[in-house]
Amino acid sequence: MAAAVRAGLWHRGVISVTRRGSHSHSNTALKPQYDAIIIGAGHNGLIASAYLQKGGLKTAVLERRHVLGGAAVSEEIIPGFLFSRASYLLSLLRPHIYQDLELKVYPEFLSYLERLGCAIHPLLDAPPVDIPGLTQGSLRKKISALRSLKPLVKSGLQLGKNIPDFYELVTAPVMKVLNRWFESEPLRATLATDSVIGANTSPNNPGSGYVLLHHVMGELEKEKGAWGYVEGGMGGVSQSIARSAQSLGGDIFTNRDVEKVLIGQDGSAKGVVLTDGTEVHSKVVLSNSTPYITFKQLTPQDALSEAFITAVDQIDYTSPVTKINVAVDKLPNFLAAPNSADGKPGPHHQCSIHLNCESVEVLEEAYREGQQGRPSSRPMIEMTIPSVLDPTLAPPGCHVVSLFIQFTPYLLEGRRAWTDEDRERFADTAFDWVERYAPGFKKSIVGKDILTPADLERVFSLTGGNIFHGSMSLDQLYLARPLPSVADYRSPVKGLYLCGSGSHPGGGVMGAAGWNSALKVLADFKRL
Repeated sequence: MAAAVRAGLWHRGVISVTRRGSHSHSNTALKPQYDAIIIGAGHNGLIASAYLQKGGLKTAVLERRHVLGGAAVSEEIIPGFLFSRASYLLSLLRPHIYQDLELKVYPEFLSYLERLGCAIHPLLDAPPVDIPGLTQGSLRKKISALRSLKPLVKSGLQLGKNIPDFYELVTAPVMKVLNRWFESEPLRATLATDSVIGANTSPNNPGSGYVLLHHVMGELEKEKGAWGYVEGGMGGVSQSIARSAQSLGGDIFTNRDVEKVLIGQDGSAKGVVLTDGTEVHSKVVLSNSTPYITFKQLTPQDALSEAFITAVDQIDYTSPVTKINVAVDKLPNFLAAPNSADGKPGPHHQCSIHLNCESVEVLEEAYREGQQGRPSSRPMIEMTIPSVLDPTLAPPGCHVVSLFIQFTPYLLEGRRAWTDEDRERFADTAFDWVERYAPGFKKSIVGKDILTPADLERVFSLTGGNIFHGSMSLDQLYLARPLPSVADYRSPVKGLYLCGSGSHPGGGVMGAAGWNSALKVLADFKRL
């Protein structure tokens, strides 16, 4: 068991963006008319609000829950313990390996990934190529649409001779690549966890290489692949963005549940209706909800074609993830790196710790069980303990522990909803495995919060429990995210836009979809 505990991610410390307990929302009354309404106060919705407001549009953000941030929230679900309840890390992250592995090839591998990851940064910060603009309409429109090729050309030039390597990585099973780079099975398996995090796939499945690349594209404070915990939890990021939007004049409201999008006689979006019957009118509406919720629940079905609705039904939201937030009364003590006599956290406590990844076959078996409708009996576990760096999260001597676990199905045996007994049974399985690596862990537990895929859907409106707002498979990326016909953030309903992670560039790339969609809205607004 000792060899399997890995300090997977060294980080630079705690990023301070807000004070604990601060909740940012508008003190003004909801107005009957806005230029733009944004459904959902996740980070993409908040960022879209800030940029639209900066561009001169009066905006209102309407959030169903009592707290801002979507999945990036801080909640005191156990008295005295503040959790990043769903999203738990800032940025997309690339692991460093224990120094005592002394792998000469590892820096070369990191350089290889960085070359490929950095080359697609231009694609993250821009909408996909405007195919309709390039192929339809006037010559002037086609010439204007040529600008949308610039990020793609820039990425191609940056890749240069690495284009074949890039193509292989994004299309191949990640094990094809890792087997070429490394001989150590525990190392290959541990690195392979990044190819399946949040994805219902196996390291031996084609396309898993892209998932790994997606998790290495992050940047924090100009450091490639870096990440950090946020002081007070991930909600601090959301609160900071919200304050920025408000400082620009935007209105943000919690406990405002949108029931449907208002469609005018001309077929365009005219605002929203709340569940209490309140109508709020606007010139455009942006949805930070998943494409499924946007088009199947919020948009009147008679405003959409049958063919489009059928296509929406085919979007994959399968999720293998269960998140368990745990409050403990002492620091976990790992067999691989026992705690010091003074009880102070060690370097490994500050990192992500990967359990049950001694071999790729262990990951494969966990995946196979999930595909059969059974929670994995030996699940893949990524463990973080943010309170070792941020003491504001827990009482003195206590800690908050995040367990990101795979593979668990949305429905048990493909047909049965999770019961409380099922949740407790699976949590016990996960805790039993942590206990094998860190004896005494189970006795230290003073509270827990179990979020299966169905719970992630219920609490955070993540369709299927998918943390990315839709699978990050190759058929649902870039020009096809979430569907080819709406890859430019514009929906079939004029004035209704997507601004969430269900659009390009997908989940985890914090704020990119909000920024890109805001650019589209501002460009269209000039033509209104």
